[in-house]
Amino acid sequence: MSFVTLERIRGARGRIRDVAKVTPLIDVSDVAGTPLQLKCENLQPGGAFKIRGAYNMVAQLPDAERRRGVITYSSGNHGQAVAIAARAVGVPSVVVMPTTAPKIKVDGARKFGAEVVFEGTTTLHRKARAERIASERGLTMIPPFDHEWIIEGQGTLGLEILEQCEDVRTILGPIGGGGLISGVAAAIKQGRPDIAVIGVEPAGAASMKNAIDAGEVRTLETVSTIADGLMAVRPGDLNFAHVRRFVDRIVTVEDHEIAAAVRWLFERAKIVAEPSGAATVAAALREGARFEPTVVAIVSGGNLDPADAAKYLSVGA
Repeated sequence: MSFVTLERIRGARGRIRDVAKVTPLIDVSDVAGTPLQLKCENLQPGGAFKIRGAYNMVAQLPDAERRRGVITYSSGNHGQAVAIAARAVGVPSVVVMPTTAPKIKVDGARKFGAEVVFEGTTTLHRKARAERIASERGLTMIPPFDHEWIIEGQGTLGLEILEQCEDVRTILGPIGGGGLISGVAAAIKQGRPDIAVIGVEPAGAASMKNAIDAGEVRTLETVSTIADGLMAVRPGDLNFAHVRRFVDRIVTVEDHEIAAAVRWLFERAKIVAEPSGAATVAAALREGARFEPTVVAIVSGGNLDPADAAKYLSVGA
């Protein structure tokens, strides 16, 4: 198994510099009641961290492959990122999304120029459809998480955290398929092994924790969570290997805790986050005193549908 190196993550940083933003780190310790800073990836182009990995991969494709066009499968955020990356280099893109994808993410992918195809409700459904289309049209697949170039790109986020918060002791990263946590953990542990990297999954879709506990990658029969971006029924093989090597532990959060974190971020921190982006904050608010401070929670995305926003913000009002 080949692990992504710190040198390669640094190389990705230079590659994505003109497309991905260096997002702000915001100190919310005063309102959280514990040392807590938020890495605001909701402010990236496309509203999520995914542009880091997507552009890093598209930029490295051979010209002949890239010109034919690219395709991916995504619950929404990676699809938007691939569309942005494809537009940046002037090639067509196709995104296969679940039939349950939030309208804001579907509209976003189309706005950035992608052709959107709908298929099923799980990662495996849309992956199979995307592979068929790729074969039929000669398109190049840009997978959402299980690829070294994707992990390299996501790892650039870890480098930024180290530069922005020298006294960080704990980093909380969300886990869907495992691309983000793989890259961040690889960047952190190969540079600062003393920092704890903790993955956060929805209790109803804890595919990575299930795999780590079992000692092998397994596919969950069903998943259920409001965090649509963290609903992978099966983590990536490469991601599993990185998590097992570099991540200290995984915690799970319940949907009601995620919903409360969405509201807390909006009301107290003035940050718009989708449920997938708020999962780490849910863990920080519940267990902040147990983590070694200072804690950095990655707010991974902010594509919150207005109807859902009204629902989450009215809870407990």
